[in-house]
Amino acid sequence: MTLQPMFLKVFLATASLSGLLLTGCAEQVSSVQESSATPSPAIQVQETKPATQTQPQERTPDVVYVPTPQEVVDKMLEVAKVGKNDILYDLGSGDGRIPITAAKKFGTQGVGIDIDPERIKEANANAAKEGVTDKVKFLQQDLFKTDFSKATVVTLYLLPELNVRLRSQLFEQLKPGTRIVSHAFDMGDWKPEKTLNVNGKTVYYWTIPEKIPTNLSSPAPSN
Repeated sequence: MTLQPMFLKVFLATASLSGLLLTGCAEQVSSVQESSATPSPAIQVQETKPATQTQPQERTPDVVYVPTPQEVVDKMLEVAKVGKNDILYDLGSGDGRIPITAAKKFGTQGVGIDIDPERIKEANANAAKEGVTDKVKFLQQDLFKTDFSKATVVTLYLLPELNVRLRSQLFEQLKPGTRIVSHAFDMGDWKPEKTLNVNGKTVYYWTIPEKIPTNLSSPAPSN
């Protein structure tokens, strides 16, 4: 009989300790459940958009794409005296070789305009390959609806009637002294300041005058 009080004390102490342990476990389980209910910022995923996007083609291109030979590209940039401080717009830019060449050789900032999404994809791929994506960009646009007023140099390889149709737009948007170079085709009544021959290929060169001649000021009729 003398052992009962001691047994009772041990039993009560054991029960109290067990209760404390169970309470601690319950708190830990609750803490784990709360933390798992809140997503960790480290695993949150952000959506990213592709760097280059194209859109459905607005209309049929005005010309069939034929690339300008590289030797002609070089002569066009040479006659225009393209430099690192220029902004070059290539209207109908195709695979992008004119702005890309200007960027690689002279550090020129360039913009290519083309209505064909396949040409835009090709030009962007070529720019990435040549490491000049920081200097050139290519926009899928109709060149007759494009704002190229920031250009100091404009390059073309279109058709005679398209050059003439574009003429009033060039006069309207570009500052006097802006240089224009065309491969193969002139601008009708607007006579070039220079005409060069590159192994049988012709290059024409103009600058925007201070005052537009009266016979050139009227917009050419569109087809």
